[in-house]
Amino acid sequence: MILELSLESVFAVVDMYFVSHLPAPHNKIAMATVGLTESFITIIYTIAIGLSTAATAIVARRIGEKNPDAAAKAGAQAITLSLVCSAVLSIIGVIFAPSILQLMGAAPEVVKEGTAFARIMLGGSTVIILLFLINGIFRGAGDASTAMWSLWIASLINIFLCPMLINGYGPFPALGLKGAAIATTIGRGIGVLYQCYRLFGKKRMIKMKLSYFKWESSQIKHLFEVAWPATFQFFIQSGSWIVMTWIVSNTGGTDASAGYQVAIRNVVFFILPAWGLSNAAATLVGQNLGANQPDRAEKSVMLTTKYNALFMSLVMILFLCFASPIISVFTTEPKVHAFGVLSLQIIGSGYIFYGIGMVMVQALNGAGDTKTPTWINIIGFWLFQIPLAFVLARVFNMGPTGAFIAIPAAESMMAILAFYYFRKGKWKSVKV
Repeated sequence: MILELSLESVFAVVDMYFVSHLPAPHNKIAMATVGLTESFITIIYTIAIGLSTAATAIVARRIGEKNPDAAAKAGAQAITLSLVCSAVLSIIGVIFAPSILQLMGAAPEVVKEGTAFARIMLGGSTVIILLFLINGIFRGAGDASTAMWSLWIASLINIFLCPMLINGYGPFPALGLKGAAIATTIGRGIGVLYQCYRLFGKKRMIKMKLSYFKWESSQIKHLFEVAWPATFQFFIQSGSWIVMTWIVSNTGGTDASAGYQVAIRNVVFFILPAWGLSNAAATLVGQNLGANQPDRAEKSVMLTTKYNALFMSLVMILFLCFASPIISVFTTEPKVHAFGVLSLQIIGSGYIFYGIGMVMVQALNGAGDTKTPTWINIIGFWLFQIPLAFVLARVFNMGPTGAFIAIPAAESMMAILAFYYFRKGKWKSVKV
């Protein structure tokens, strides 16, 4: 799972890296476009992660109960529901792409040059959601290697196609910024095709049948009951990141927005492997609860927390000491670079708390207790982080720096809350 999410994190930096090397002034506009579009796409990630979380929890519980047919049926119903959701999102994204960029605070030149990129990325919502969801099914079944390979394939194709389609090497046309979106969507699409091959091929861990994909209201309702708090939980989180992006863009302009987006791509690059370790905890919790081993479930979470905190402490040191050379890989524009370094150092200062908090939240989700993390996110993001960012940025005239400071402050508080509720142990009695 760590290797799987390491490759997902590559998606976050590959596009930014290659578009940042476009000729000036297109590079600055391209960086802002990629960052703003990806910030809005977090809403799509939210739905994908919510459905994936529910699928992982239910499939893991059924596997722990030694009922693989029920696990396969739950997975198939999750895929059916995701196809309906993604079709709606893709249509909305294609139609309203320029309006979405304007809503995110993009300058007129960013909207003009970035609309095609945004349309392709948002129109590819189906492959984004399926990639997350089907990997959640594999993880719940204990088949983490297949989930890993699907993202490795998707990421490697993206790495190959990005420079080809952006700059026009060999038989490929030079498409500029638009080429990055096409490369990413094709990469994810081929990753989904590989997932389908493993779902329906001969060597499969859970045996899905076409009849399992027939819409069943009772199954969909049960899936929805587990999924909606998880989806809402991540919607709260992604929505707050969108607001934070708007605050940075609104108070610091294109330079601050571009620098912040470069920093966030690096933050995500190192957070996602730790998220992979957290997903392992979620699977272990679900399977151990299914096997009536709650103490073993708790022990696995505490062990995971220890290793995650150790990894994140090393990343924190890296960001604090080497922020400037890291940002220099992406941009040497003086103002953009300065904002990137500042935000990476400030956001990176809370990495140990990020590591602890994400394990605790995923452990609760893996147990099927998706409501407690939802409340933690509401309090942490919307009642603390956003008000604090606004007050520091506007009232105290700290600009983007105020928004940067609010991020580790909120994440640290949320980690403490999640740890408290996990130790209370009510998650052990949740029925899925």
